[in-house]
Amino acid sequence: MDSHSLKKNKTCTNPSCFFCSMEEPESSLRRAGMENCFKEMPLTENQEHVLVLSGLWHIAMTHPDDPKFPSLGIFNCMANLINKGINDRNWLLRGQNIYIPYYAAHVIGSYTMNKVEFAEMAVQSGVIPPLMELFRGKISWVEQRVAVRALGHLASYEKTFQSVAVYEEEVVNLATTLASTCLEVVYVNFVGVKNIDKKLKYHCDLLTRGVGDSEMEDRKAEEWASQLQCWSLYLLNCFACKERCLNLICRQDFLRNLCDMWGGLVNHTSPAGFGLIRILCYSKDGRKSIAESKEIIETLCNLSRSSDDWQYMGIDCLLLLLKDHCTRYKVFEVIFFFLMDLVELGSLGDRSNIGEAITKLLLLDHKKCKFKNQEVQKALQELWILKVERRKKEKLMSEEKVEERRVIVGLIKQQANHMFWLGEIEEAAGKYSEALELCPLKLRKERMVLHSNRAQCHLLLRDADSAISDSTRALCLSMPANSHSKSLWRRSQAYDMKGLAKESLMDCMMFINGCVKSGHTKRVKIPYYAARMISKQMDATWLFANAKSKTTRGQVLRKEQESDGRDYVISTNGEQQHGEMMRMMMENKDFVSGLSTIIEEPLLVKEVRRRKVERARRRSKKAAVARSM
Repeated sequence: MDSHSLKKNKTCTNPSCFFCSMEEPESSLRRAGMENCFKEMPLTENQEHVLVLSGLWHIAMTHPDDPKFPSLGIFNCMANLINKGINDRNWLLRGQNIYIPYYAAHVIGSYTMNKVEFAEMAVQSGVIPPLMELFRGKISWVEQRVAVRALGHLASYEKTFQSVAVYEEEVVNLATTLASTCLEVVYVNFVGVKNIDKKLKYHCDLLTRGVGDSEMEDRKAEEWASQLQCWSLYLLNCFACKERCLNLICRQDFLRNLCDMWGGLVNHTSPAGFGLIRILCYSKDGRKSIAESKEIIETLCNLSRSSDDWQYMGIDCLLLLLKDHCTRYKVFEVIFFFLMDLVELGSLGDRSNIGEAITKLLLLDHKKCKFKNQEVQKALQELWILKVERRKKEKLMSEEKVEERRVIVGLIKQQANHMFWLGEIEEAAGKYSEALELCPLKLRKERMVLHSNRAQCHLLLRDADSAISDSTRALCLSMPANSHSKSLWRRSQAYDMKGLAKESLMDCMMFINGCVKSGHTKRVKIPYYAARMISKQMDATWLFANAKSKTTRGQVLRKEQESDGRDYVISTNGEQQHGEMMRMMMENKDFVSGLSTIIEEPLLVKEVRRRKVERARRRSKKAAVARSM
């Protein structure tokens, strides 16, 4: 039985009891009672405060637009409680008080995410200074997560942005550092801790509400670490949109880090680094910095030729760079061949005629401008023939002529297929090319198959780049885009050959989705080779893969230096030193008994893909067992 239930069975002697105030039938007395509770709570010592805060957190999460509590002084109460936790460590480590700053910041963030009037009330109540203290890492990464979320909401409104911008340079520096290092911090301080007993208990309780095992704790920590990174980037977006502090955001070291901030399967609803990159591409200074980063240009090019949810963002960024004459010729020769594979792309989501927009920009001044790279110059001429000259000729072509071409192309394709099965791969590829030259542009399905078959030839010839190019062209011709299963699988293999695990994983997952949708029975068989590819790429793209690698290297380095008998001060990116607060927590690791009364936090991201992957793995294991029997 919880404390709230007990109160119903006995007379409460606390004049500022929150639960009694909530049960007061008279509206005016109830409001006055709750208002008094919010004033008294930071001034009193009561173990029920944690229970009250957890209840307020749940209400704020489920009813963020309800004005009742914001109008009664909840923001001032939450700010005072955070300040108390930061300034009075003895109080913080007493009983269950360690949970209070987390819930207080979470309540602020929830009530300010939708309504600007609530955000104004929060700022007037003085929430920003205590949130900044949590953002600076005065307690731990768990509190940083909810602090940066709240600050991001406050910075997203015109009326409250300036209040956050008072700390402009510090906020931007903290956000860039946090986005770059948070995965390593969470891994070193939590996920990578082998001895479960050494994990901070209140972190475990917050992650799973005290009802999960270590596996669930690690999975939730992965989700929260991704959110911490994505919310840090969201806060940076608020400044980048206004072209504020671009000199700090556009540092080349941070731009390089952005390439790896893709949200992952854990937080796939956020564009993460790509969202910030696109915002930077809307400004002249941002485009200049992006154009100077070889890593970002390569990442955008790979993104544009992928089945990632944010493919359109990669295309948008590349087109913005091409439109700007200051950056066009810096990036043109690098991105040309990537975009050329997309010139026949029709619709992508709610965007239409993407291929036409790409063609227009690629051919913008092709007759005037001569490139030193002869391959680019030759490819430009091929693009002109494909999209201009052939289109003009084929408009005059009769239906009978089109049908005649279809028959001829079919015969050549049969010859190519025969050569392929005889092992004459290069000859088969040549025949597919011959068929593509003759195939009318309006026969999109036939051309899709020809490009896909030629991609398979390139795969067998170990030419990954050509396989990716042909697979991409086939996927652009498919209806809808990126739906041709064979091309997805072939491109996934090609990306695997190049070591591009993320792109390979996305294509493989789309391939499996196609298998699931095409299944006519309830028992859908997922090819074992696809499940094996997913398993491989999931390991390579694990959110903490780089953090684990850096930590392992640091441990090896430490052992080597210790064996030399010399004293070193080791400082690696993957190792976070505990401050006095963290040491006190570890020394008092039994200071909390858990929060059994806290209800499960609503999931902020979907786990559909993760579940599909797990099911695919189980099916592949069963298939392997069946084959071995």
